[in-house]
Amino acid sequence: MSLHVVVIGAGIVGAATALELLRDGHRVTIIEPGEPGGEQAASYGNGAWLSPASVVPMSMPGMWKKVPGYLADPLGPLTIRASALPQLLPWLVRFVLAGATVSRVEATARALAPLLRDAPARHARLAVEAGVSELIRQDGLLYVYPDRQAFEDEALAWRLRRDNGVRWTELSCEQLHAREPALHPRYQLGILIESGAHCTDPGAYVAALVRHAVAQGASLVRSRATGFDLATGRLRAVLTEDGGKIYCDRAVIAAGIRSKPFAVAAGDKISLESERGYHVVVADPEAAPRAPVMPSDGKMANTMTTAGLRASGQVELADVEAPPNWTRARVLLDHLRRTYPGLPDRIPAARLASWMGHRPSTPDGLPVIGAAAKCSDVVHAFGHGHVGLAAAPATASLVADIIGGRESPIPLAPYSAARFRRWSSSPFPASGAR
Repeated sequence: MSLHVVVIGAGIVGAATALELLRDGHRVTIIEPGEPGGEQAASYGNGAWLSPASVVPMSMPGMWKKVPGYLADPLGPLTIRASALPQLLPWLVRFVLAGATVSRVEATARALAPLLRDAPARHARLAVEAGVSELIRQDGLLYVYPDRQAFEDEALAWRLRRDNGVRWTELSCEQLHAREPALHPRYQLGILIESGAHCTDPGAYVAALVRHAVAQGASLVRSRATGFDLATGRLRAVLTEDGGKIYCDRAVIAAGIRSKPFAVAAGDKISLESERGYHVVVADPEAAPRAPVMPSDGKMANTMTTAGLRASGQVELADVEAPPNWTRARVLLDHLRRTYPGLPDRIPAARLASWMGHRPSTPDGLPVIGAAAKCSDVVHAFGHGHVGLAAAPATASLVADIIGGRESPIPLAPYSAARFRRWSSSPFPASGAR
């Protein structure tokens, strides 16, 4: 049955979802106030990795011991702005508890795996359809370590990957530097995920997917959605900021960090906060990796993009409207210099670009996918945190199955908004919540 579906948001999840719905024969309207693929979207400035290995949640056992250090170090890989602490405290408690035990992080990894397992192949197909196949490359993804002990210190993370079907090749010091001669010699061990891929320009990629959706018959409305017109549990229309209504049969919430008020309007209170991330890009770098690299001592993705060498990473927990702390971008640049000695100490400002964006993150590291509590005509598709780019095509497929009334190929319970209702009076997750 053909339905009129409104997709709120034209980021990577919204764009992929629109295309899936068009394939099912639905009429699709995308609402997006900004430029698709623009800098306002998290998908514009991420690490550009399409990694089946990204099943490891941010919150891991022992995280609680590190929180005081995060508060004390304003430029560490994860920091919390003290002014935002009262607002963030409930999320932080749930975040720490979500990774409190090995069994909990095992369950999270199992839930993330089906969203990521075939991400490179799904994106390759999407890019071909949109006429931008050159933007998706499968050159592998490389994790580098100064020694074996640093690798073994992350044993649980690598076990989670192995248990969920991720395979890798270990590179000796000689093999590593033959493959990546620009790397600093302090890196002695490499772990190569050959199945991994990356996007050379995420912003252009998202823009191309939206253009392709419009070419296939979707409508793009340049406005800001503000809520829903609901009556007796059914959706009548999506409301927009100019007072107009877009009458429709179904709606998909894919608005990233701006999704929370839409979820509330549809009956679900979601624990969602911004993990603010930064990137710095060096145009025409004198030294760069041949394939994407993740240094263990920097925890940042080093990826060659069409604009230059991008270092993307860090997590800053702060209010969405707080101004960026551009010192964090300089930290990324300093680490790039330490990772690739061929980069000069001074790089002209004209060759540098910085960005800050909002990862829409739930405390348990899992997205919210499924019908809303108050109105099943509204479907959630947000909260992907660090895996939004990679997980978008699989998420889009699940959303299309929900709207089409088809049985999901994977269990949807781990992504249900109902898990937050179990946290309504306590931050402790209920048994089986993940």
